[in-house]
This record gives sequence, structure tokens and C-alpha cells, in this order.
Amino acid sequence: MVFAAGLGTRMRPLTDTIPKPLVKIGGKAMIDSILDALAMGGVDEAIVNVHHLAEQIEAHVAARAEPKITISDERAKLLDQGGGIKKVLPQFGSEAFFICNTDAIWLEGPQSNITRLAQAWNPDTMDILLLVAATSASIGVDWPGDFWMDQQGHLIKRKEREVAPFVYSGIGIMKPELIEQCKGDSFRLAPLFFEAAERGRLFGLRLDGFWLHVGTMATIPLAEEAVARSIL
Repeated sequence: MVFAAGLGTRMRPLTDTIPKPLVKIGGKAMIDSILDALAMGGVDEAIVNVHHLAEQIEAHVAARAEPKITISDERAKLLDQGGGIKKVLPQFGSEAFFICNTDAIWLEGPQSNITRLAQAWNPDTMDILLLVAATSASIGVDWPGDFWMDQQGHLIKRKEREVAPFVYSGIGIMKPELIEQCKGDSFRLAPLFFEAAERGRLFGLRLDGFWLHVGTMATIPLAEEAVARSIL
């Protein structure tokens, strides 16, 4: 599930005319960065939800062969990430699936992080597995982190006024039954993460590489500089 329906309000005025997933970093639209990572990691089909300037995203991904793209149209109502998944949940069947933000990209390490996530996934012990990055060593992190992680990989929610060493990178794997039990047609994913953490079934895998959170206009040149340095 690739989330491309958001309004991108923190990136205005750029996103008044260009949907945030089509903003380019290093000459590549951010949505292509995540779709390319999924394809390289062996994912052959992705559902992309659309709302704001939806026709631009639809036209952009129409030319892709890998992964195969299915559009989930949310023009009538923006459903937030949880609701966006719920709308298309039957298409996932009973299997766990990737969740992917389009404003989170990374400079890949020696091995595909998508592949690493898939290999680390254990449905017997996990309800959700998140790819996490170092708070202090990532671009565009303007908050005090999200999680602590113990030696077994359990994620623990950061308490108020704490600074936590790990941030959610915008990529993860989750079970469909977590969405099935949710009421309403529009809801956030974060509460599901925190509930799983309380059950001891939220796990993290540290990103291999360098994470870029491109959430505001100010972070675009920082991300551009990081990408430029990586290809020198």
C-alpha cells in the first residue's frame, strides 16, 4: 500500500500545483523512489491511493511496468492512511502487506531494505514490523524521535519530553486483521502501532543506509545535497 493521497500542506505553495509524491529529489519523483525500491525488493504489485491532484499521479504511474499499479481513488473523501487501507483490504487477502509513505526515501545500503524487512518478518511474534532510522543521523527529522528499541527488536513508544533514538521511516509490514477490527472509514495508523507496542508485537528493523524525510520545502535542498553527495 503506497500512500499518495495526502494534501502536502507543509510543502505549499509547491504542492498547490504538484502533488507531493511527484516532487523530485535527485531528479526522481519521490513516488518513483519507493516504487523502485519495492520492485527491486521483489514486490510485483502495489496499490496507490490518490486524492489531491489525483490525475497527475495516475498519469505518472500509468507508464510503470514494475510493480504493477492499482489505483485506489479517494477523490470523493480523503480517508487517512488507515481508512485508505480499509477501502482496499479485500485485495490483500489474508497476507501481511507493506505500508509505504511517499515522502520518506533513503540512500540504500548494500542490501535492499525491502528485502531485509521481508526476511525479518515473523507473523508468529509480530503484528507490525517497522523500518526505523536513527533520529540524529537522518535528514528532515524535526521532532524528538518516535521509539526506543530493545535487544530483541521490540519498539517502545517515546514518552512525552523524551528524545528517542529511532524514527519510523515510513515503511513497514502489517497484518490485515489489525485493519479489519477498526471502525469507521477514516482513521490513522499510529494508534495501531502504539497498541501493538503495548502487546509486545510491534518490532523494528534498523534501516541500512541513510534516511531522508522530505516533509517541508526546507528539507528539499538538504535531501538534494545528500543525494548529490552519494553519487559523487
